[in-house]
Amino acid sequence: MVVAYPITHKLTLQEFLQLPKTKPAREYVNGKIIQKPMPQGEHSRIQSRLCTEINKIGESQKLALALTEIRCTFAERSIVPDIAVFAWERIPRTETGKLANKFTIPPDWTIEILSPDQSATQVIDNIVFCIRQGTKLGWLIDPKEESVMIFKSNSLPEIQFGEERLPAIAGFSDWQLSPREIFTWLML
Repeated sequence: MVVAYPITHKLTLQEFLQLPKTKPAREYVNGKIIQKPMPQGEHSRIQSRLCTEINKIGESQKLALALTEIRCTFAERSIVPDIAVFAWERIPRTETGKLANKFTIPPDWTIEILSPDQSATQVIDNIVFCIRQGTKLGWLIDPKEESVMIFKSNSLPEIQFGEERLPAIAGFSDWQLSPREIFTWLML
């Protein structure tokens, strides 16, 4: 379920960023505050395992870094993708080379995992927004349908099921992952 907080005037992005942090996170989209749903079991398992799998290759080869629930504020929107992946050379860093706390650029790859009471339209809107801002790849993982919807710039979304190999960003050419493998992570 998406909760939009009523406001008496259109909230600016700067006003939103001054609000207290919440768990689960809130997002700022078109002047509205959208509360993300609390992750449940399937969502949490897919999110943590997928982030680990991406970082096995991404971090070890200095190709990319996958982060969970990192706030990305850019182009007058502030969103919190379930997983945001940044190409190694684009990872926001401090002057001393440490990972930055604030991310003001779109991720190279945005991944969302649909929760049972979450609006698919809102999640798709955030993915499409990221793609329009320069994100190379978006995934919408739907545990109920056991599918992954793929978003890329200049093409219509595709839905993949079963053993189809899922696309990744540059550098992950040897990575083999299918929707079926993602959903087998839910079997204990």
